Parts: sequence; C-alpha cells; structure tokens
Amino acid sequence: MNTKKLVAGMLFIGLCLVSQAQTTKSKNTSADPDNLAKEYFSQIMGVASNAMANTKLYQFVYEWLGTPYRLGGDSKNGIDCSKFSLAVYENVFNTTIGYNSRNQYANVKQIRKNDLQPGDLVFFKIRSRQITHVGVYLGDDKFAHASSSRGVMVSNLNEAYWKRYYYNGGRPIEEPGIMTANSHLDDDNKNLN
Repeated sequence: MNTKKLVAGMLFIGLCLVSQAQTTKSKNTSADPDNLAKEYFSQIMGVASNAMANTKLYQFVYEWLGTPYRLGGDSKNGIDCSKFSLAVYENVFNTTIGYNSRNQYANVKQIRKNDLQPGDLVFFKIRSRQITHVGVYLGDDKFAHASSSRGVMVSNLNEAYWKRYYYNGGRPIEEPGIMTANSHLDDDNKNLN
C-alpha cells in the first residue's frame, strides 16, 4: 500500500472517530460519519457526494484501488475486470454475477447510458465484436474497473478511449430474495415517506 493511500486512510478514520465523539443535541449532518465518508470518497473518485447512495460500494472500490491487473486473478495480488466486478457484487450486494464479462452481460437488463445508476455494470467491446471489458458504474460518468495496464482504477466514460469502445450498461436481473446493485434504492425510497 502506498504512503499517500495509508495517510489518507488514517486521516479518514481519524475524522470518523472525531465526528463520532462529538455529542450535540441537534444532528449535525456534516459531522455524520456517513457524510464524512461520502465526502472523502467523493474527493478520491470524482463523484458528487450526493450521488453516493451506497457508501459500502465506494469503500470497497477504494480498498481495491491500485491492485494490479492479472488475467484470471481474483485477489489483491492481481485481478481482472470480470473478477473485480464479481467481487464488488459478492461483497457489496451479496449476490453472484457471471465469472466473465460476456456471461455477466448475458445476465443483465440493458440500461441506456443516461439511465445508469451507481452499481450498474458498464460493458465495452475493445477491438472486438464481443464484450471484452466490464466495470462498475459509480455515478457522474465515473466507473471502477481493473485496467490491463493500470490495475484497479476509476475512469470516466467520457474519456475518448472509453467513449469509443463503450457498448452498453446493464443491471443484473433480480431474482426473488437476492439483493442486487440497486435494491438499496427501493429501501432508501421507503425511508423518504
């Protein structure tokens, strides 16, 4: 783990501890640990904090940033794009999706780019007629993925390279009793009433 990431992580933990130690009669939303986490991940990933409904997703991505790429890899020693998206779904959403990008694409409801929500999958056809790359949408046109040249990173769908090879977005098809990426949106909306 590089020094900058370690210092940033320690700073984040310190801020969370300080905010939890504060006791006030009125709820101070800026001192709320969830809001602090959202602000922190917002700065790191370039996604507006108000677009971060699922802090667990951003925390998971943060923990994997910089992990090297390894074809067929499935650990922090090295991981490929489809195993990274699988790890996100298993650890954040408690569900399993396919083991390769083409299989993952076969099991999603297709979503237009403008309708993407955090947790949706984004698929690419890079110099091929088949799906060759997958990432996890974070919001504000950003997505997390395992790049073959730079490892796990956050990229922008509007960068020329990704714009050129973008194929489609997808949301895993929900099965009864299985939580998928956007099941939390239903729970969040219930709390608004």
